[in-house]
Amino acid sequence: MAPRLDDFDYELPEDAIAQTPIEPRDAARLLVLDRASGSLTDRHVRDLPDLLRSGDLLVANRSRVLPARIRGTLRGGGHAEALLLRALSRGRWEVLARPGRRLRLGDVVAVGDDVALEIVGMGDEGVREMVVRTDAADPDAALLSHGTVPLPPYIKGWFGDPERYQTVYASTLGSAAAPTAGLHFTTELIQRLEAIGIGFESIVLHVGLDTFRPIAEADPALHKMHREWFTVPPDVQTRIAHTRSAGGRVVAGVEAGGRERERVGGGERVSARRL
Repeated sequence: MAPRLDDFDYELPEDAIAQTPIEPRDAARLLVLDRASGSLTDRHVRDLPDLLRSGDLLVANRSRVLPARIRGTLRGGGHAEALLLRALSRGRWEVLARPGRRLRLGDVVAVGDDVALEIVGMGDEGVREMVVRTDAADPDAALLSHGTVPLPPYIKGWFGDPERYQTVYASTLGSAAAPTAGLHFTTELIQRLEAIGIGFESIVLHVGLDTFRPIAEADPALHKMHREWFTVPPDVQTRIAHTRSAGGRVVAGVEAGGRERERVGGGERVSARRL
């Protein structure tokens, strides 16, 4: 019998959902599974140097979270919000708009005194194509100056340093939400890993719409999956292959399913459906 969505239901007490990040980052708990025995052990992320071995390779996602939550007012009155999902071209964005049912083609959302967003394309389930209207020389920079980092909906009332919702190695702007597993790494932990012969490489996967979209179908197989872009540089592909051929383990923080590829600047840009 095919699984149904309610097969995955479980009770999660409110007090088990952390509302503030742990400090230091690598003090986060880590559940370790021993494949041979099946035993489970509670450890911490800072213990990774004891759990990995020389010759292993860590592959992280260096995507940086956009200040993607844009709030404004409709020209005719009322509040509106746009969650930036993907830059289509200079000054043109794919967004998740709210209230989705009210925002129509041609509507304009004023964002501060110097920037507005005009709806120029309609998609399904609240997705819109918007163009930035501004006199600024760089329309995207002008828009992002009004944005805030979008936190997950289960985080309520936290107003800490936005950099805490970025990984310490984030460098390539483009995600709508953080690649959260990497939030637990510190610069010092990475240095400790490298000092004992564990490699550290990075790729880019821009986290997108599916992070925010709940599954509404009773049959999970019918859920419509959207696509995310990631790039795996050729030198990283080579190092992964060498690590495996030498008997090392590759520990990756990126998951992907069905994909479409196109060559980009000698690397490979992939549109991936996340699992």
